[in-house]
Amino acid sequence: MTRENYTTVTNFILLGLTDHREMRPLLFAVFLVIYIITLLGNLGMNVLIWLDPQLHTPMYFFLSNLSFLDACYSTTITPNMLAKFLAENKTISFAACMAQYCFFAIFASTECLLLAVMAYDRYVAIRNPLLYTAVMSKKICIVFVTGSYFWGLVSSLTHTSGLLRLSFCGPNVINHFFCDHMPLLKLSCSDIYINEILIFTIGILIEMSTLLIIIISYAFIIIAVLRIRSAEGKYKAFSTCASHLTAVAIFHGTILFMYFRPSSSYSLDTDKMASVFYTVIIPMLNPLIYSLRNKDVKCAFRKIIGRKMLSQ
Repeated sequence: MTRENYTTVTNFILLGLTDHREMRPLLFAVFLVIYIITLLGNLGMNVLIWLDPQLHTPMYFFLSNLSFLDACYSTTITPNMLAKFLAENKTISFAACMAQYCFFAIFASTECLLLAVMAYDRYVAIRNPLLYTAVMSKKICIVFVTGSYFWGLVSSLTHTSGLLRLSFCGPNVINHFFCDHMPLLKLSCSDIYINEILIFTIGILIEMSTLLIIIISYAFIIIAVLRIRSAEGKYKAFSTCASHLTAVAIFHGTILFMYFRPSSSYSLDTDKMASVFYTVIIPMLNPLIYSLRNKDVKCAFRKIIGRKMLSQ
């Protein structure tokens, strides 16, 4: 297929979240606050982990990468959405649309894989605490994280390449607030059968395989915890998993609702709200979940604040 065929449409129009002009300033303020909290929370988590030597462990190495992904994830979507709230011009170029989707898919797929790696990390920590640092060595941690980014990139480039082979002949109006896969497919005047196969195959491969790893890891964690005799030991073991389990439940629950529900229950408004949740809200919630429920993070934060006050 020649380039002329699939660049007939040179730009798209993003309708955004609402058609009501009077609501846009309020929505702009709300999402601006959410975005600021997201950046401060995730970047702050990275700085905290970098400054405190006690947090230089595999668990916090993975957490720092999760925070980095959330900051990038949100930045791919939210600034453009904020601009569209105030601008009369709702257009986005074809190239910018493809780039936005590509980066969004990289960060979303990588986060999905990284959450599975973090589940395995918690299993090793509880199952073999004495061998934990040997099993989860620095080299192994880097391999796991690099592998997550690599397969996230492969998934994204596969889907983006599939979109680039399509023809877009018009209309060019996307009833969404960002360039997501399904709304773009609906605008194509090409046969999208291959794209649908890719979505199903890669979606099942990544989502189901990572969920399976998480479920198996937590099944073994529960077995290991039940063998602990003291109630205090059981509580401590479960508390190390609570934050991660909460993040997994929110992230995968939203993804399953978005992409694996029956087509008969599809609703555009519901789809938009779910998209807001996993593209904007979840990146804000993750650092709050890990900081509010984690004694080590709260202790490190108090130590750094204490040093700053003493230095003044």
